[in-house]
Amino acid sequence: MDLTVEKLAKYIDHTVLKPESTKAKIKQLCDEATIYNFAAVCINPVHTAYAVELLRNTSVKVCIVVGFPLGATTPEVKACETADVVSAGAQEVDMVMNIGAMRDENYDLVKRDIEAVVEASGDAHIKVILETGFLTDDQKRKACIICKEAGADFVKTSTGFGPMGATPHDVRLMRETVGPSMGVKAAGGIRSFKDAIRVIDAGADRIGTSAGVAIVEDFRWAKYSDSWMAPDKPCWTCPSRQANMAKQPKEVYKWYKERCLTCPDKEHNVFND
Repeated sequence: MDLTVEKLAKYIDHTVLKPESTKAKIKQLCDEATIYNFAAVCINPVHTAYAVELLRNTSVKVCIVVGFPLGATTPEVKACETADVVSAGAQEVDMVMNIGAMRDENYDLVKRDIEAVVEASGDAHIKVILETGFLTDDQKRKACIICKEAGADFVKTSTGFGPMGATPHDVRLMRETVGPSMGVKAAGGIRSFKDAIRVIDAGADRIGTSAGVAIVEDFRWAKYSDSWMAPDKPCWTCPSRQANMAKQPKEVYKWYKERCLTCPDKEHNVFND
């Protein structure tokens, strides 16, 4: 992979979404994003105006989450949130899909939910968070198709607050489904430059992470030691050990468990502890 420090930084949406985040934390986030020239900062709506002011004379975009983290508000509420943050200067919006409607196969509602946000977004780019840890592969594919039909610009794996984060398997599935003309954002559990490289290699255009500085700095020094770049036999389908499998619907949990228990790489099997 022809990847430089500068190119890697432009994949990263530098993220702080914890509810206890203060203005000081947002300022630190924006300062780091400016220094490293990240693609965007990803924050909660309450901080929109402050971040826009801090980043006014930079190339770093302001990305705001709506319907976050559950996706369980109505299309009208998500559209209202979107219009509000875009009017305050947000250039990108990460919305959480109606996950329950997707699982109910109420595809009309899922699409209407996304269309309402797209319509309210003006020139801002819309990324739709699928929360892949709650969905089967067939549901992920269907969700990607709906997002594309509804006019979204990106599909995104996870909120970081669900049962599991991004896996190369899910990123590859999403990329294959939406094709080359739509963006794919990997988020959730990406903490090292090796995590980042795996999802980029699988097809991600953006990475949502709170560890952006560490990822770039570790990658910067990796070239000085072959051991840093040595493969560590990652599992490409199974969730990480940080995943909370107990939160998953039964059929989704069963899908991952069956594949993990037959995986030859027992070291990475989260069900064999």
